Amino acid sequence: MLLFLLALAGFAFLDSLDVLLVGVTTAVVYDSRSSRRSPLPGALSFLLGNFAITTTFGIAVVLGLRFLTDLVSFDITPSVRYWAELLVGLVLLLLGSLRLSKKDGAATAVPAWALEARRRPLLLGLVGVAIGLAQAPTAVPYLTALAMISARDPHPPMWPLIIVAYCFIALLPPTLVLLTSTLRSPGARRFYRGLVRALKRFGPLSVRILLLLAGMAFVADALIHHAAL
Repeated sequence: MLLFLLALAGFAFLDSLDVLLVGVTTAVVYDSRSSRRSPLPGALSFLLGNFAITTTFGIAVVLGLRFLTDLVSFDITPSVRYWAELLVGLVLLLLGSLRLSKKDGAATAVPAWALEARRRPLLLGLVGVAIGLAQAPTAVPYLTALAMISARDPHPPMWPLIIVAYCFIALLPPTLVLLTSTLRSPGARRFYRGLVRALKRFGPLSVRILLLLAGMAFVADALIHHAAL
């Protein structure tokens, strides 16, 4: 169980290196400072909206997979488990080996419609929901974590809380950006600027490295249990 939770925490860390969420949060903070307003209402609304929809999506996916396996009386045998592990590992290796070009990297820029909504907390909450709806179904680490939870028989105790904790960890960097932006000390401001620069500069590279490591771990585990394939 401990290794299972550590694997989920690793995937949550992968998801946390999201330049888009950090970019929107930074834009809200910058705009609030320019107009001498507190960034907390808008940024918290944005993060809570994203947290709510990704958590709801995760719980719905696990419940849906559980319902389908019960409906068709599908048993997850060791063979199915390790074949799935092998395929997931290969997909992670493929994704980790891809290198985004500058043109592709432009997709991580903050959308114009998100910038227009940055002064209205309610709209920022809807922006968080919209981004969560767009990213959750395509986030490979999150989908892998949900598949791992669904594959365990029986399900881990309090598994909805595991999904809640996963989504909380995934939002730690933008939350940390928001919290440090509210501190007035010179050290806190230097930390804030350094954190934003580091996430934007090293975030994509870190994701590639961690995807490769996770992929190798999955493939290696599947090959160790090759007798079950």
